[in-house]
Amino acid sequence: MLAPRDSRSRDCRRLDGLWRFRFDTGGEGTAGRWWQEPLPGAREMAVPASYNDLVTEAAEREHVGDVWYQRDVRVPATWQDRRIVLRCDAATHHGTVWAGDTQVAEHAGGYTPFEAEVTDLVRGGELLRVTVRVGSELSMATIPPGVASRTAAGRTRLRYFHDFFNYAGLHRSVWLYSTPRSHIADLALGTGYDPGTAAGQVTYHLDVAGAGPTSVLLRDAAGAVVAGGAGPDGVLAVPQARPWSPGDPYLYRLDARHGDDEYSLPVGVRTVQVDGARLLLNGEPVRLRGFGMHEDGVLHGKGHDDARMVRDFALLRWIGANSFRTSHYPYAEEVLDYADRQGLLVIDEAPAVGLHLSLGNMGDPGARTFGPGVIGEEAAAAHLAAVRELITRDRNHASVIAWSIANEPDTAEAAARDYFAPLAAAARELDPSRPVCFANVATAPPDADVVTDLFDLVCVNRYYGWYADPGDLESAEADLEAELRAWARHGKPIVVTEFGADALAGLHALPPVMWSEDYQTALIAMSARVFRRIPEVIGEHVWNFADFATAQAVHRPGGNHKGVFTRDRQPKAAAWLLRDLWTRPSSE
Repeated sequence: MLAPRDSRSRDCRRLDGLWRFRFDTGGEGTAGRWWQEPLPGAREMAVPASYNDLVTEAAEREHVGDVWYQRDVRVPATWQDRRIVLRCDAATHHGTVWAGDTQVAEHAGGYTPFEAEVTDLVRGGELLRVTVRVGSELSMATIPPGVASRTAAGRTRLRYFHDFFNYAGLHRSVWLYSTPRSHIADLALGTGYDPGTAAGQVTYHLDVAGAGPTSVLLRDAAGAVVAGGAGPDGVLAVPQARPWSPGDPYLYRLDARHGDDEYSLPVGVRTVQVDGARLLLNGEPVRLRGFGMHEDGVLHGKGHDDARMVRDFALLRWIGANSFRTSHYPYAEEVLDYADRQGLLVIDEAPAVGLHLSLGNMGDPGARTFGPGVIGEEAAAAHLAAVRELITRDRNHASVIAWSIANEPDTAEAAARDYFAPLAAAARELDPSRPVCFANVATAPPDADVVTDLFDLVCVNRYYGWYADPGDLESAEADLEAELRAWARHGKPIVVTEFGADALAGLHALPPVMWSEDYQTALIAMSARVFRRIPEVIGEHVWNFADFATAQAVHRPGGNHKGVFTRDRQPKAAAWLLRDLWTRPSSE
């Protein structure tokens, strides 16, 4: 499925703005066929955005169940006799779409796009009523999982096992776009680069519909043609290629054509490989420095926001980061487009978070996770679909260097191996060109984890000095080093995908104590010392880039405060330490 892009043959219209909106607290909308007329009792709601932070009533912010969005759009008269498509970039967590009175699409999973051709349901120059029902409920068959129950007052309450707020709504753009009847349906790219000869190559495969010749041209940044091919499959040789890298995010452009349809895609020529305990980019070892992040901000919630994105990337450059993980779900495609242009390396993660039903404050002590009645066959099928949609959507991005298929699952449970083995194999089959990983949790140390040998990278989330050895950085340093040296015996690259401490902005203490900016800074400094003593540790991602919203809890005063930046993107003291560490020449 191709992202909407304008071309000489394609016309793409974002339907962002204010939509008619209504909560469906009684579950009446489907039976009442609300899509068949202007949405009754509607208010206005911004798209894209989470609705949760745009309301003032607690019951609405915490609403569990369906909400309805609707708007009218005039189909351009010039689109007559063209193929017309209605697309949602994301509906969290379940979306159903009607074009006029006809249901045209349904999709489970809150972070990847879905679309439907509506050519036969519209007429050029006339109004089209678009209705989207979005459901926020989770279950043991969904990814991520959750459990819905009824309160004594008769309200639905959702228990979820992930430590960030369960925002819902139309978080990304809705589109109406047109193409010729004969068109390019999908495009998959792969690249290669030989640093010895500077020879590059681009492999391509086009899925096409309808009659017409198929061809591609590869152009350099100045627009000059450097290679070309005919047919839906081919390999383009790029002599003296200019490779894509964080220091030089050079992008070629692939112009594809089928019949009268044209589609262009930026291409970064580069390779990613694992060589023993090294991660190689274009044949050279790379060390990752950066963050786990969230799509989270004031008012927009998880709604995509170009302004927030630009600010976040500016802060990443300022602090000297070269990478981030899309914790814990695929980010908006605009973010990856921007990472391609800005030269950020991305570990791209599926929305499989919360697969640990006994974890901490979110779980139940001793609860098993995998098997019938819990995370079973239905969840595994949803997880596989999520991995497939992640990889097929993002495989053409030069910035994406690894696929993470889960965050903190219970991989000390014996049944985890049978659950994860087919998922790891499927990810490799879908894309053999990138390493596959997952983020390991502290309850599955090296002597207990049963799945790490299935993966290419060792990624660990560790909170020594916070959840382990709280307040005791001397013990934390020794224990962190001991565990990382045990992981090093796997002989694989180690990325510490989470470490850090909560810090309330403006709270200082001498000597440093927990929750102060000073303690957060000292813990990060201690961790960095350990990482630099262990050659197999090739990456450090602080948790988190910025403070973010969570469910209400006694240990979450106003959300999670592990951000190095505040939720409104101002630096805490630790940001200055990291800037010093990461901008030194030796940090490379």
